[in-house]
Amino acid sequence: MSARTDHAVAADRARVQRSALRTGLWVGIASAAVVTAVTATIITALLTASRPGPRSHGRPGEPLGDRILDLDDVLPVVIAMGVIGVLLLGVIAWYASRRASEPLAEALGVQRAFVADASHELRTPLTTLNSRIQLAEHRLRQGEDVGRVLADMRADAAVMDAVLTDLLLAAETAGGRESDATASASVFESLQDAAALIAPRAAERGVRVDVQAPADLQVAAEQTALMRAVIALLDNAVRYSPDGTSVQLTAVASGRQAQIRVADHGPGLGDMDPERVFERFARSTASTERRGFGLGLALVRDVANRFGGSVEVERTSPAGTTFLLTLPRA
Repeated sequence: MSARTDHAVAADRARVQRSALRTGLWVGIASAAVVTAVTATIITALLTASRPGPRSHGRPGEPLGDRILDLDDVLPVVIAMGVIGVLLLGVIAWYASRRASEPLAEALGVQRAFVADASHELRTPLTTLNSRIQLAEHRLRQGEDVGRVLADMRADAAVMDAVLTDLLLAAETAGGRESDATASASVFESLQDAAALIAPRAAERGVRVDVQAPADLQVAAEQTALMRAVIALLDNAVRYSPDGTSVQLTAVASGRQAQIRVADHGPGLGDMDPERVFERFARSTASTERRGFGLGLALVRDVANRFGGSVEVERTSPAGTTFLLTLPRA
C-alpha cells in the first residue's frame, strides 16, 4: 500500500471518528435535555395537582406538612409525559443514526461516482485504441509500416493513464479536490490531442472535426483535466452529429477568460432543459439513436467548477447545438 493510500485511509478513519464523537455528544446533550424537560414537567404537574393534607398547616417556622395527590388526576399526565419522552428519544436516536451514517453515504457516493466516471472516461480511449489495433492488423497483413499507428496507440495509452490518475486523485479526496493555483494548460495542445483521440470514431461515420485555436492561449487548469473536458464535449458532439457532417472546435481569448466552443449539426436538445444536460445520467430525447449514459457533460461541469470556470449550452436547435466552456486564462 502506497504512502498516499495510507494517508487517505487515515484521513477516512479520522473523519469517521470525528463524526462518531459529534454524534455521541449530540445524543448525550439532547437526551439529557429531554429527560430534564420530562422530569420538570412531571414534578410541576404533581405539585399543581396536589392539595394540602390534614397536617399541612403547622406553626410558623415549622416545615410544610403532608400533601395529598389524586392518582386519577396525576397518572394520565405521567403516562403522557412518559410516552412523549420515549417518542422524543426515538427521534433523537433516528437522527443520530442518520448523522453517524453520513460518512458511509459519502464514501458510497464517491465510489459510485468513481466507477461511473471511470467507465465513461475510458470508453472513448478504449474505442480509439481498438480502432487503431484493427488498423495496425490491416497494415500488417498488407505489409505496410505500422510505426505511426503504434505511436498513436502509445499516446492513447498515455491518455488513459493520465485520466485514471486524475480520477483516482479525485476519489482519494472524496470529491473535495482543490485546483492547483499554479496550474497552466495549453488550449491548442489540449484541443489537438482531444481531436486526435476522437478522430477514429469520427472517421467511421465521415464526421470531420475542425480545430481552430491560438497557439499561445493558456488557461489556469491542469492539462489532463482540460483534455478530459474537451474529449467529453467532442464525444457528445460526434455521437449526435449526422453522418458526413462536421464538428467545429474553436477557442478564443476574451478578456481574462478563454472560451472554448464545440458546435455540431445534430438534432439539438429537443424539449430537454439545457441546465439538466449537465446532471449525471440526464439524456436528451431528441434522438433515440447513439444514446450515451449521460455522464460526459456532468464531468465537463465538474472540471469547469474545479478551476473557476463554467460550461453552458450557448445555442441549440434542430440544426445543431453549441456548448461553451469558459475558463480563466493563466
